[in-house]
Amino acid sequence: MGVYGLGKITHKNGIQGLSFLLLFLISCQPTDQNINWPGYLGDKASSQYSPSEQINPANVSELSVAWTYRTGDADPENRSQIQCNPLIIDGVLFGSSPRLAFFALDATTGEEIWTFNPFDEEFDMFGMGVNRGLAYWEKEGDTRLLITAGANLFAVNAKDGKPIKTFGDNGKVDLHEGLGRKVNDRFIAANSPGIIFEDLLILGARVSEEKGAAPGHIRAYNVLTGEIAWIFHTIPKPGEYGAETWPENAWNEIGGANAWSSMSLDEKRGVVYVPTGSASYDFYGADRHGENLFANCIVALNARTGERIWHFQTIRHDLWDRDLPAPPNLVTVRHEGKKIDAIAQITKSGYVFLLNRDTGEPLFPIEEVPSPKSDLPNEQSWPSQPLPTKPPPFARQFLTADNVTDISQTSHDYIKKILSTTRTGQQFIPPSEEGTVIFPGFDGGGEWGGAAVDPATGILYVNANEMPWILTMVPVSNDKSNLAFNRGEGLYRQYCGGCHGIDKKGGSFMGTVPPLTAIKEKYGSDEFRQILQNGKGAMPVFSWLAPWQVESLEAYLFELKELTLDTEGSADTLTEESTYTSTGYIRFKDPDGYPAVKPPWGTLNAIDLNKGEILWQVPLGEFKELTAKGIPVTGTENYGGPIVTKSGLLFIGASQDEMFRAFDIKNGKILWEHQLPAGGYATPSSYQVNGKQYVVIACGGGKMGTNSGDAYVAFALP
Repeated sequence: MGVYGLGKITHKNGIQGLSFLLLFLISCQPTDQNINWPGYLGDKASSQYSPSEQINPANVSELSVAWTYRTGDADPENRSQIQCNPLIIDGVLFGSSPRLAFFALDATTGEEIWTFNPFDEEFDMFGMGVNRGLAYWEKEGDTRLLITAGANLFAVNAKDGKPIKTFGDNGKVDLHEGLGRKVNDRFIAANSPGIIFEDLLILGARVSEEKGAAPGHIRAYNVLTGEIAWIFHTIPKPGEYGAETWPENAWNEIGGANAWSSMSLDEKRGVVYVPTGSASYDFYGADRHGENLFANCIVALNARTGERIWHFQTIRHDLWDRDLPAPPNLVTVRHEGKKIDAIAQITKSGYVFLLNRDTGEPLFPIEEVPSPKSDLPNEQSWPSQPLPTKPPPFARQFLTADNVTDISQTSHDYIKKILSTTRTGQQFIPPSEEGTVIFPGFDGGGEWGGAAVDPATGILYVNANEMPWILTMVPVSNDKSNLAFNRGEGLYRQYCGGCHGIDKKGGSFMGTVPPLTAIKEKYGSDEFRQILQNGKGAMPVFSWLAPWQVESLEAYLFELKELTLDTEGSADTLTEESTYTSTGYIRFKDPDGYPAVKPPWGTLNAIDLNKGEILWQVPLGEFKELTAKGIPVTGTENYGGPIVTKSGLLFIGASQDEMFRAFDIKNGKILWEHQLPAGGYATPSSYQVNGKQYVVIACGGGKMGTNSGDAYVAFALP
C-alpha cells in the first residue's frame, strides 16, 4: 500500500528504514538477466517491444498476478484515470498516481521505495489530471527523473525522489516561460513525457483547444540546469519557414500546433521526430486561413539545435481535431528490394503514413482526396487532403445507411433516422450547423496508446476505435445588451460548451466531464471564481478572463438573469467578431448506449509495413450481454496501446470490459485473459529482473463510464 493520510499522498522523508535502502541498492545492481523498460513506450524509437522470451505462447496461460500496488488516491466520483506507461530500470519501477504523485517501487514485489507529491497541499487545485510517463537520465552516478505535473517540469533524484534544487527554480521549471509571448495566464501542461537526448530533455505540451490558447512550440531543456537550450516554433514567426501558411500575426495570436503525445528519437542520427496536433480553435479556423504549418505535421528536427530537417503535413487547415495522436514508430522495412530506415505514423483517421527517415518522402504513393467546401461564414477549408494508398486504413472511413448498426431493429431505425439529418458519407466533410459525422471519431482510429512494432519483421500492431461522433457547430452570440446573463451565454458557448455541452448536461472530453445544470447548488460565488482562476480536474485555467467575463459567466451559470455589468465601459469591451463553437464531443450511440455503426467497435490489427498490407484484424473487447444474445463479439471502445514481445505475444488492456489479454501475434488469437480491478486504459510495460519476466499495467479506469481505479498490477509465471 502507498503512504497516505486521509486519501492524500504525502512525501516521505527519505526511504523508510535500512531494509528499504538495502532493497533499493540491490535491485539497482544491473545483471545480464535484467531487461529494462527504460523509456516511454519502451524505448526512444517508441517500439513498444520487449526482447524478453520467458513468457511465450506455450506457457502464457499460466500467467498470474505477481503483485499489486495501490496508490489510494482514485477519485470517488470516478473521474480520475491512470494513463502511465511505467519505466522499469534495473529492478525499480517508476510510475504516477491518479492525482499526479510519483513513486518508485521494487519491481519484483511492488513494495514502495519513495513517493513524491509535486503539488504538496495544493494538488486539489489541479485535481485529477493525467500523466502518461516519465523520462530517465543517468550520467556518472547522477540519476534523474524528469517529470511534468500541471504547468511545471520537475527534476527529482531517481534514488530517493527528492527534488534536485539546482534544476530551474528550486527543482522546477514553469512551462509558461520561454514561449516567446505572454502566456502566463493561459493553460499549459504536459501529459506525455519528453525524450532525453544527451543532456537535453526535448518536450512538447498540452494546451487549450479553444480560441486564445498558448502556442505549442517544442523546447529542449538542459537536464542539469533547467535552462532552455533551443526552441522550435510550431507557429512560425515572420521570416521563418512556413510563416506564409498563416495570417500575418498568427505567431502572436493563434495557439495549438502542439506535440501533446511525446516524440521519437534516432540517437545515431541525432534526429527527433515530433508529431503535432491541430491549431486552436479546433473546429473553426476563420482566424487562421492557410495550410497552418507546422500543425498536424511530423517534423524531423536536429536534436542538438532544434533546426528543421524536414516535415510532412498529414492534414492541412485541420477542422476535425485530427491531431497526430502518438509518437511515430522508428522501423526498418524492406521496400522494393532494399532495407530502408523509416518512420510509421498512425493517425486518428486509421491510416499509417510510412516515411523515409532521412528525407520524409512517403514510401507508398500519397493520394490527394478532394475536401468539400465549408459553408460556415468566413471559413476557408482546404480543397484537398493527403491519404496514403498503402497500407489501407485499419479503421472504416465512412458512416452511411449501409453500415448503420444492426444489433437490433430498434437501434437500426433510431440511428438511420438521425443519420438522415446529418452530413456524412465521406472523409473531410467540414463542420456544419446541421451536424457532421466524424468517423473514425475524435478518439481514433489510432490513439495515444501508440502502436507496437516487431523490429525483426517490420510488422506493426495497433488497436483502433470505430466509434462515430457527431460534431455540430453553433454561432456564439455577440449580444450588445448590458445584461451579464446574455453575454455569459455567448462566453459559455465559446469557452465551456465544447466540454460541458451547450445544454450544460456534461460531456466526455478527456474523460467524464460533469454537468453544470446544478452548479449553484454545489458551489458558491467564491468557489466558482477560484475554479476559474486555478482550474480543477481536467479543466484548464481561465485566469486570463477579464472581470466582466467572469461576472457574465457567473450570471449565466447561476441564472442571475437581471444582473447588469458593473459599468457601461466593461460591456463595450466585447468587440470580438462573430464566431462559432461546437455543441460538444458527442458520441453517436443507439438508445442502449452502443455505437451507431455495425460492429466491430474496437479492433486489434497487424499491418505488414514492408508490403503495405493488413495481415489480420480481430475484435478487441466484448460486451458479454450482447454475446449472450448470440451476437458475435463486437469489440469495444478502447484506450491505451499494445506491447509485443520477442516470444510472439501481444499484451493489451484498453477495452471497456476491463480485461487484460495476451494475443498470438501470428493470427490474433486470444491466448490468455485476466479481469483487472479497474480498466487498464494505459499501455503496459514488460521487464525482466534476475531472469524473471514481468508484465505490468496501470489500472486507473475512469473512462467510458467505468469506475476509477488506483492499482498497478504485475503478472509473471509461477
